[in-house]
Amino acid sequence: QVQLVESGGGSVQAGGSLKLSCVMSGDPLTRGWIAWFRQAAGKEREGVAVIGISNGNTYAADSVKDRFTISQDNAKNMVYLQMNNLQPADTATYYCAARSGPLGMTWMRKPDDFSIWGQGTQVTISS
Repeated sequence: QVQLVESGGGSVQAGGSLKLSCVMSGDPLTRGWIAWFRQAAGKEREGVAVIGISNGNTYAADSVKDRFTISQDNAKNMVYLQMNNLQPADTATYYCAARSGPLGMTWMRKPDDFSIWGQGTQVTISS
């Protein structure tokens, strides 16, 4: 059974950077997709970035694609989210999630399509 554990959250000022990490343990997936979602207080969970486990293809939400970069180290079963120029609107709990099947075009709005989730890590940006 696959387990995901996030780390790297924290509090920074606007304009700062953070790098989130997600380690996949248990019986790691060799195919499928790993995504970062975030959920701010009172808002729906939204997809931020996703990476193909086997092909390394990446996609990111328009709101972050110029500031956030998703990457992976398959040898370590790790997925990262480098976040630069953070803004107060980026404040949220960030989750790592995985699915073994194909990725739909609307993946960012369909967190239920991802069956494996981490516990989340809090990111707080102050102005």
